[in-house]
Amino acid sequence: MTVYIIGAGPGDPDLITVKGRKLIQTCPVVLYTGSLVPRELLQDTAPGAMIADTSGMHLDEIIGHMKSAHARGQDVARVHTGDPMIYGSTAEQMRRMEALGIPYEVIPGVSSYAAAAAALSQELTLPELSQTVIISRCEGRTPMPQGEDLVALAQHKATLVLFLSVAMIRKISRQLRPILGDDCPVAIVYKASWPDQLILRGTLETISAQVTDAKITSHSIIIIGRVLGATDFAESRLYAADFSHGYRKAKVEEPLV
Repeated sequence: MTVYIIGAGPGDPDLITVKGRKLIQTCPVVLYTGSLVPRELLQDTAPGAMIADTSGMHLDEIIGHMKSAHARGQDVARVHTGDPMIYGSTAEQMRRMEALGIPYEVIPGVSSYAAAAAALSQELTLPELSQTVIISRCEGRTPMPQGEDLVALAQHKATLVLFLSVAMIRKISRQLRPILGDDCPVAIVYKASWPDQLILRGTLETISAQVTDAKITSHSIIIIGRVLGATDFAESRLYAADFSHGYRKAKVEEPLV
């Protein structure tokens, strides 16, 4: 018996790994986060499978289903949105399972931040502009550890990717404008890869009004940084003709005679 913690992807039911889909189709118990996991993924579950939406459950109730399945010797597909290792609230479930001796395995998924970058057709790391991506959130009911507040993170001038924060966009803009500049580009992707996906593009000065006008309060990825829309970045050395690596020798210019 194993509990499979499965990343279901950002919303498009095709953005799930083959392994994850097969487990959902074969496990006799399926626990899924109904608030975000697309229902299409549950259409081909095993005949007679016990399917439960955990979006209204607390942790003890979720673990209770796992304990019951463990006692019956039944595998469990624990289906999370996006990738379960980023803001997935999976660590506390794994800790409980370890204490109870319940085996588990993690199946990675496509994160919503990756789907947001794809929707924008935007590489988040560009040569000589930003080679670092910081994934974080704005402090809300969950406090931030010391040194991880947005002001401190923004000092790196790296590409910022913020989860769970769009409702606090005014606070974010107010904090970051003195550091990154009023004209620093911002993109917000609401429900990346879903049919009702919405993209907002602006700057730290303008984005708050756009979010208010669009009435967006949740389910969004915020991306902040100079990589957004940049066209004057240096080209990667990876494909440069004069650059050698393990799979290609540099082409040497023949001298003019």
